[in-house]
Amino acid sequence: MVAMEVDSESYGILQRKQSIYKSLDESFQIQKLMYRGQQYSQIYFARLHLMRTLLYSLLPNWKPHLPVCTVLGLEEGKECIIVGTLYKHMKLKPSVLDEYSKGRSATPLAQNHNFVHSDDYLVLEDESGRVKLSGSLLLPSTYVTGLVVALHGKETTAGDFLVVDVLEADLAQQIEQPLQSDEDKYVVFISGLSVGSSTSNPLQFQLLIDHITGHLGDEKDQNIASQIVQVVIAGNSVEVPSGLLNGQNLGSKDQSKLSEPIKELDILLTQIAAGIPLDIMPGPGDPANFAMPQQPLHRCLFPGSSTYNTFRSCTNPHCFELDNLRFLGTSGQNIDDLGKYSEAKDKLEFMERTLRWRHLAPTAPNTLGCYPYTDRDPFFVESCPHVYFVGNQDKYETRLIKGPEGQAVRLICIPRFAETGVAVVLNMRNLECYTLSIGGQINL
Repeated sequence: MVAMEVDSESYGILQRKQSIYKSLDESFQIQKLMYRGQQYSQIYFARLHLMRTLLYSLLPNWKPHLPVCTVLGLEEGKECIIVGTLYKHMKLKPSVLDEYSKGRSATPLAQNHNFVHSDDYLVLEDESGRVKLSGSLLLPSTYVTGLVVALHGKETTAGDFLVVDVLEADLAQQIEQPLQSDEDKYVVFISGLSVGSSTSNPLQFQLLIDHITGHLGDEKDQNIASQIVQVVIAGNSVEVPSGLLNGQNLGSKDQSKLSEPIKELDILLTQIAAGIPLDIMPGPGDPANFAMPQQPLHRCLFPGSSTYNTFRSCTNPHCFELDNLRFLGTSGQNIDDLGKYSEAKDKLEFMERTLRWRHLAPTAPNTLGCYPYTDRDPFFVESCPHVYFVGNQDKYETRLIKGPEGQAVRLICIPRFAETGVAVVLNMRNLECYTLSIGGQINL
């Protein structure tokens, strides 16, 4: 790990602080897995088995007096508990057939920002069958297809299952947070650089780089800069002109336009990696695979940055530890997809739900593309993070949530830098956040 020295003739030399880094991305790496025609049903079976075992372990402390039934074993009027996967029937959910029926359809197609409708309803299914859910407790606007829950209720004369209560997995166990020290250490989160786009301002990002590497500001600013131990770039770092990707062979000029944004990004990232450990995650607009989990951007794209051992190309989702403080984050696809198929007051509520549901991407593979795993579900949250971040959001938001066993998680929505000029800074000592606004000032 490179230790950067921040030089100043009048202030002497500041030594950059360091942290012990541990990557936990192994579960998100495809590695030698190959697609051999396997179906997506298998990841649902793996998810159901995993979550059902977990929920069964929670039942004795929830409703120990009630029997557990399968869908096929339901009896009219008899109260019981059923465990299964939710399916949400959505009136406005887009279908591949829509593009063929546009000319014939009398009803307009839904706007693509949200597909929730008042006529939506939920169904629960297990290996034995499926049953429609009724009652006012389980709101279809809150839940999505792919969740595994335990439900207390009874079968009605109409054949529905009337839900009386619901059990979700809630926050996972959390590794003990390191003892608070008096030493400040900072992690900087950036996303949506969109280098090469019309909204991207190279000078703006350069000013941010100069600030966090200690080449700007007075003694106080440089002292803070020396305490930055990690930079995380959460997706959408480049933007390629869409007109170039039309399936046609590219001429030499177009090929150069395609590679220029990546070359420019590498030059900028090299300046960071020269002094600060840097993790870069792929996003939906980056030259990486589309399906989740996205694999690391190839190191050959970064001939300058990759020469430093501080540079790490990571998966999306990305999980790591710094000084035994656990971080988990995505480039935003999982939360954006939840925003299309369910409703919440803000993005932080979607983030909290994924942790309490114990699943990072419940809508995968139904509406969010993912690799067809056969024997496991990599999006299952086994251990509760201390910091959960999501990139490429419209605005900066943060909240500290608590769990039933004393868990505490800092949720962070990272705004698109190209549009807002805002990076997020986290103090590892107390999990407090503030924004670093380029063109403005630091806002607590």
